[in-house]
Amino acid sequence: MPDMNQGFDMFSFMSSIFPLFFILVFGIIIFTIIKGIAQWSHNNRQPVLTVDAKVISKRTSVRGGGETRARSIYFVTFEVESGDRMELQVNGQEFGQLAEGDTGDLQFQGTRYLGFTRKKVNAF
Repeated sequence: MPDMNQGFDMFSFMSSIFPLFFILVFGIIIFTIIKGIAQWSHNNRQPVLTVDAKVISKRTSVRGGGETRARSIYFVTFEVESGDRMELQVNGQEFGQLAEGDTGDLQFQGTRYLGFTRKKVNAF
């Protein structure tokens, strides 16, 4: 009868790898939560600023799909008077109302978009 202790034991291998995989996934989830809380806290400590800005570009990022529900995340890139650019996440309604080339007052707090008030263009 062959000795079962010789050679590669798949069950033993999987029983030692599974806990490591579980710890890795759990660690990534905890890291993501802590990173989100840190960003939220950082934004809360920043002053609310209102600056002249221009809408430079817009983009969407789609998450999920396939067997899960797809979710769109919307981003707008603004250019301020100094020439610096910042990309802020906006909701779908704001995304739809903003157009590339719009100028106005951008209100934000850290990386948190608070609003954009379009300046009226004089038309003939």
